Amino acid sequence: MHGVSTTTPSPNLLAHLEAELVRHAPFGQMEPAHRRRFLEAAEQVYYAPDEVVLEPAAGPVTHLLCIRSGGVSGEQRLGAPGPFALEAGEVFPVSAVLGARPVTASYKAVGDTFCLRVPAAVVRELVAASAPFADFVNRRMLQLLELSQRALQGRFASRALAEQTLEAPLARFVRKAPLAVPPATPLADALRAMHERRVGSVLVTDAAGAALGILTRHDMLDRVVLPARALSTAIADVMSAPVHTLDVAQRAHDAALVMSRERVRHVPITDGGRVVGIVSERDLFALQRLSITQLGSAIDGADSVPLLQEAAADIRRFAAQLLAQGVQARALTELVSHLNDRLTARLYTLLCAQHGLAPDAACWLAFGSEGRGEQTIATDQDNGLIHPGGPGDAERWRALGAAVNDALAACGYPLCKGGIMAGRPECCLSTEGWRERFAHWIDHGAPQDLLNASIFFDLRPVAGNAALAAPLRRFVAERAPATPRFLNQLALNALTHRPPLAWHGGLAGDSLDLKLQGTALFVEAARVLALAAGVGATGTRARLEAVAGPLKLPAAEVATWAAGFEYLQLLRLGVQAGDAEAANPNLCAVAELNEIDRRVLRETLRAARRLQQRVELDWAR
Repeated sequence: MHGVSTTTPSPNLLAHLEAELVRHAPFGQMEPAHRRRFLEAAEQVYYAPDEVVLEPAAGPVTHLLCIRSGGVSGEQRLGAPGPFALEAGEVFPVSAVLGARPVTASYKAVGDTFCLRVPAAVVRELVAASAPFADFVNRRMLQLLELSQRALQGRFASRALAEQTLEAPLARFVRKAPLAVPPATPLADALRAMHERRVGSVLVTDAAGAALGILTRHDMLDRVVLPARALSTAIADVMSAPVHTLDVAQRAHDAALVMSRERVRHVPITDGGRVVGIVSERDLFALQRLSITQLGSAIDGADSVPLLQEAAADIRRFAAQLLAQGVQARALTELVSHLNDRLTARLYTLLCAQHGLAPDAACWLAFGSEGRGEQTIATDQDNGLIHPGGPGDAERWRALGAAVNDALAACGYPLCKGGIMAGRPECCLSTEGWRERFAHWIDHGAPQDLLNASIFFDLRPVAGNAALAAPLRRFVAERAPATPRFLNQLALNALTHRPPLAWHGGLAGDSLDLKLQGTALFVEAARVLALAAGVGATGTRARLEAVAGPLKLPAAEVATWAAGFEYLQLLRLGVQAGDAEAANPNLCAVAELNEIDRRVLRETLRAARRLQQRVELDWAR
C-alpha cells in the first residue's frame, strides 16, 4: 500500500495544522494567506513503517510532501553519500518537484508517518507569490554553491602558492623562443636583433640548439664598449661562456641559486639539451609582486607588442591566483575583462600611432563575452570598429583593425573562427553602417541574423571615442522590444540547446561543455528578457536583476538563476586554470568533479531549465 490519503483537511483541522506549521521554516515567515493556500491544497497521507514513499522508478514527482509526524529516511544511489533522515516539519523533494523529474534517492517511512501532500502546481504558485517560501526552496542550492566555492578555493590555493613562490617549475617560463644566433654572427647583427626584439640578452647556440654562450646588456660595457670592439666582431669572441642552463623540470629556486652563485641575471631553460626559453632575474621578482596595480601599470607603460604579450600571460596567472583567494566568479571575470580591456586599448593606441590615425576619431567595440564583461581565462576575439565614415576611412581603419587583431592573437587571444573581428569589412563600419546592419537583423530575423544579434547586441566601447557607441546601444534597446516577431525568433533560438539532463533528472553524459551546455543557456535567456524589457545592461547577472521588476519575476528565482550562472563561470575558470591550452578549455569531465560540484551542477542545470521555461512561456509562443 503506497500511502493512504484522506480528504482535504476540515476548517477546524486547518487551524490546528496552521498552528503546527508556523513552528517550522518557512511557514512561520509566510503571509497567512499563502500559508492557508498551502494547507487548503494539501491532502493528508499516511505511510506504514518501511513503506516506500518515493523512488526513482516512480517517474516525475507531482507533489511536495511535508512531514507532520514520524520520519523519512533517504538512501542515495550507489556511490553517492550515505543515508539521510528527514524529521517532522521538513519538506521534500524540492528539486524534483520544481524540475518535474523523478527523485534520485529512495525514501522510506520511519515508523508510522503522516505527511501533507501538496500538488506541484500549487508549489510553483507559492514560489512566485511568497518570497519566504521561494527563498526556502532555493536556499539549498545557494548553500551548496558556497560549499563548492570553498572546495574550488582549496584546490587552487596550493597551485597559486607554488606559482607565487620559487616552487614554480621552469617550464612555466617557457613563453616564447628566446633570441638566439650562431657563433659567427657579427655583433652589429646581434645588437640590432636585441633592439628589435626589445630583450636584454642574446643566446649563442650551435646547430642543434644547445647553448654555447650568452651576451647581455650588462656585458656590453666590459666586453664591447671599453675594449672598443668593432661591430663586425663575431659574437663568439665576446660572449660569456660556458653558459649555465637548467632543465624545464627544475624549479625557480634552482634558477635563483644559479643566479646567486654565478652572479648572472639570465638562465637559459633547456628541454633535452635544446634551449627553449630563458628565465631572468626580473621574472623571479615578478613572482612575488603580481597584482592588478602592477599589471595595469605594466600594460599602460608597454610600448611594444612583446611587452604586452608578457602582460597577457600575467593576466592569466593573476586569474588563477584570484581563484585561490576565493574571489567570486562575477568579480573575477570583471577583473579579467578590465585588464583585457586595458591591454586592448593600449594595443589600439600604439597601432593607431603606427598607422597615422587619431584614436579618438573612431571607437573600438567589444562583443560577446568581452562586451558583457564576462571573459574567462581562455577567450577568443569578438570585436569591431566604428570609423568616422569619411572618404577612404573604411580601408584605413580596417587595416588598423587587422593589425590589432593580429597583435591580440600574438598575446594569446585567438582570432575569431567566425570572423567577428575589426579587420573584416563587415565589422568595420560607420555609425550609420552599423545601424543599418542591426536594423536588418531585427527586421528579417533569419537564422544567421539571430546568431549575429546574439553576439553583436552585447556591445561595449573599449577604446577610442566611446560616445560613438551610445547611439547603437540606444537603437537596439528601442527597436528590439518594438518588434515582437524578432523577440519570438530570438527566444526560439535561445531554446535550441537544452540543459543536458537525463530523464531522471541526473546529468546526461560523461562530459559537459560548460560554455555551450552551461553558461550559454543563461546568457541567451537573459538577453531575450533584457531586450524584451528594454533594459540596456549587457552583463548576464545585471540583465537578470534589471528585468526582475519590469517582468514581475520572483526575486528568489532570479537570485538562483544569477547564482547558477556564476557557479558555471567559476567552474569554467577552474577548468581553464588547470589547462587553458586544451583543445576545448570549457570541457568538464563530470566524473572528476567532487560530489558537491556534481550536486550543484545538477541544481544549476535545473535552474537553467526553469529559466528556459519562463522564456518559452512568455516569448517563444
